[in-house]
Amino acid sequence: MESPKTLQQAIQFFTDPENCRQFMVAVRWLDGKVRCPYCDSEKVTYLAKARLYRCYGDHPKQKFSLKVGTVFEDSPIPLEKWLPAVWLVVSCKNGISSYELHRALGVTQKSAWFMLHRIRLAIQSKSFVKRGGPGSAPIEVDETFIGGKTRFMHKSTRERLSRNGGMQGGSGKAVVMGMLVRGGQVRAQVIPDRKHNITEKIVRELVEPGTEVHSDEFQG
Repeated sequence: MESPKTLQQAIQFFTDPENCRQFMVAVRWLDGKVRCPYCDSEKVTYLAKARLYRCYGDHPKQKFSLKVGTVFEDSPIPLEKWLPAVWLVVSCKNGISSYELHRALGVTQKSAWFMLHRIRLAIQSKSFVKRGGPGSAPIEVDETFIGGKTRFMHKSTRERLSRNGGMQGGSGKAVVMGMLVRGGQVRAQVIPDRKHNITEKIVRELVEPGTEVHSDEFQG
């Protein structure tokens, strides 16, 4: 389906829930056949009044919305807000701040910041769909330090690191976290440090619950 070309068109287009539904179906399933995000079954029915789909597979969660299995999941923000936000982010060449998004869409600045974070993650991974899921290929997660070796550094740099106690481990280097779908796509990003709350948050945002995740012995 044709995408809106201007902000006015985007807001008018995505105000209609049916347009949002058709747009999400076209983006998630290129063949136009909606599949259950829990069992991948095509035996689903659209419940128009509830704006939900129902799967007839044998599993606990039979009803699901089009946000399930995507970066839009786990938020009360409707697609009528999410999709114009996506349009704004990909259309603004110089980027957009959370304050601009909050004023444009009428959401709080905190919600706008959350939306921008999710959308940017999706743009980096080139997909709005979360990786993995029950029965999918395992995902491998690890982090590493990127930076020059100490012996190749300038003398003044070595002395500065030595004074600050940074000649050991990865001090002074960038921390990069990578996630690999075994036999498939890899995604890497710079993270502030190796703390547990940072690495776990990224995994929970990008990986479907029930996915088999492999890492090393590091507790982070």
